[in-house]
Amino acid sequence: EVEEVIEQADYLYGSGETEKLYRLLVQHKNSDDAELLWRLARASRDLAQLSSTSAEKKRQLAYEALECAKKALEKNESNFAAHKWYGICLSDVGDFEGIKTKIGNAIVIKEHFQRAIELNPKDATTIHLIGIWCYSFAEMPWYQRKIAATLFATPPTSTFQEALRYFHMAEEADPNFYSKNLLYLGKTYLKLNNKKMALLWLSKAKEYPAHTEEDKQVGSKNCNST
Repeated sequence: EVEEVIEQADYLYGSGETEKLYRLLVQHKNSDDAELLWRLARASRDLAQLSSTSAEKKRQLAYEALECAKKALEKNESNFAAHKWYGICLSDVGDFEGIKTKIGNAIVIKEHFQRAIELNPKDATTIHLIGIWCYSFAEMPWYQRKIAATLFATPPTSTFQEALRYFHMAEEADPNFYSKNLLYLGKTYLKLNNKKMALLWLSKAKEYPAHTEEDKQVGSKNCNST
């Protein structure tokens, strides 16, 4: 039965049927299967991301998603997707709990992404997420650095060069897999004052066929940056 549900879930995910997918998987929230649980975490998060979802519901779904990802990890520590979605969902919850929590969780989030890559070195999305992590720390404003300094003996730091390396690694693992990776390659080159390379990647992001709500946003954001 689990196999069937997963097959159905993957079909719905591929078709962008976010609400149907969530309704299918939420029936299995008490499952012991890590594969089902991380998919429910992802579906809860995707539902939270929809513009039609109310602010209250977004918050509720973010915590539900974290709970499912945590349970998936407990059931199977060597499941790469459970680590990846635990990291993503922990980051989301930080948006509701404030900057101190978000920075406080940063090292744990990165550790889970790194563990996911150890378990599956070909997963371009997780490599991209470490790139985003590096980018965020590279551009962190001074007042957030001060908070980080109070939370850690050695606060996490990064550079735009390091972020760029991960975005390129993600692109090598799976070329043209994600509009946001193209966008961030462009943005990072801008930060490094390489206008020529920035333009190249931003143009690619702009031309990317929009499959999801996020792709559309990337396309429109991009028009403003070029």
